[in-house]
Amino acid sequence: MKSQLCARAVRGCALAALGALGACSVGPAYQRPQIPSPPQWQDTSDNQAPAVWPSADWWHGFGSEKLDELIAEAQRSNDDLAVAIARVEEADAQARIAGAPLLPSLDFTANATRQRGPISGAGASAGAGVGRATFNTFNPALTASYELDFWGRNRALRASARATAIASHYDKETVALTVVSSVATSYFQALEFRDRLDVARQNLVNGQKVLRGLQLQQTAGIATALDVAQQETTVALLDAAIPPLQEQFRQIVNALAVLIGKTPESIDVDTGTLNSLKSPLVAPGLPSQLLSRRPDVAESEQQLISANADITVARAALFPSIQLTAGGGYESSALRSLINPASSVWALSAGLTQPIFHGGALRGQVVFSNAHYAELLSTYHKTVISAFSNVENALVAARQTKEQQIRQQKAVDTARRAFQYAQTQMSAGTVNILNVLNTENALFSAQDELVQVQYLHLQSLVDLFTALGGGWQQG
Repeated sequence: MKSQLCARAVRGCALAALGALGACSVGPAYQRPQIPSPPQWQDTSDNQAPAVWPSADWWHGFGSEKLDELIAEAQRSNDDLAVAIARVEEADAQARIAGAPLLPSLDFTANATRQRGPISGAGASAGAGVGRATFNTFNPALTASYELDFWGRNRALRASARATAIASHYDKETVALTVVSSVATSYFQALEFRDRLDVARQNLVNGQKVLRGLQLQQTAGIATALDVAQQETTVALLDAAIPPLQEQFRQIVNALAVLIGKTPESIDVDTGTLNSLKSPLVAPGLPSQLLSRRPDVAESEQQLISANADITVARAALFPSIQLTAGGGYESSALRSLINPASSVWALSAGLTQPIFHGGALRGQVVFSNAHYAELLSTYHKTVISAFSNVENALVAARQTKEQQIRQQKAVDTARRAFQYAQTQMSAGTVNILNVLNTENALFSAQDELVQVQYLHLQSLVDLFTALGGGWQQG
């Protein structure tokens, strides 16, 4: 049929023109910015372990089944992650839409018209003048159109949308890594407050025990009312330290519930301590490999690629556009003769549009696209150097908090021995209550500080895993 042949011819011409002009482009080719990486990490001089990267399930290294359970739930139900997944689907759809102009568009129409109008001449009865009759018109048709992508505008639009879609995939990975890290950090913080509550309660029990002993000594005339009052003050302060810790514990549990997409009442963090957790060894790989291990760096580069393609789109808008249009079909007053060759109709046209004056909008768009690329180039540079800085900071924190934890444990052991000596000597009457109070306060402070340092060390390990990109790597 002529209409089908016409449509095929238009598609063939358009694709041939596309192939012939595929090399034409008015925009710059993308080149990855060269940002030198450090030869090695600065804070690994005492680490003799071989350089390796975190595994995809790096959080298992802390040896907590509860943490594994919480992270698994967050991966299923976290709302931020669900939003990121939806954005990926949106960006993928936009990429398909942006690629559509590279192919011809084909539309089918079918019209049927019935009308009544005047007739004259041989069709009218003699002497009757002008008569009236009913007419039928049937008109099925195919219409094809194609814009020659001579300047590479449509290809650049597709490239920009594809880069944006890929960036959304990397953004989802960044969100997933952030969610996992936040769950781990929040869980450790919840355990920190539970441990601090245990320390506070244990010290309260010890303080009440000392108070009872002093009250007995006062009855026997050995201790004074001032001694008892001083210990009562200490007990009151220990008791007053508990409610703020309970408040902070509940708040962090509520925040953890949000991370896993649950209500606060449905989450249980009433078991486990920081002491039960392991401290996994982290030996980061070479700095030169970091950029392929960080989804945020990959996302930033894809945004740069998209902006580079937008420059081509803006420049191409300054040049003429050529549109090919073809239509073919049949038109007949009777269905029985609709597909006869004599009933065929077709049309072929080409149009050219050259922008002349748009008030500076087109050239303004070129300037904007170049400036936007320069902005994202600086953003990419900052993202890269920040990635190296994140790792260095996390390495320093992991090393120093580990050393601090060792030293703080020694302080706790010393304070405990001093408190035990003071209690024994007070019972023997060789020291006064002030010595006991001082050693008691020192022990409580040392124990509370140790719990906080334990949390800081675990947090630094989570930060290091995050800075290394978790277990993600660019495919």
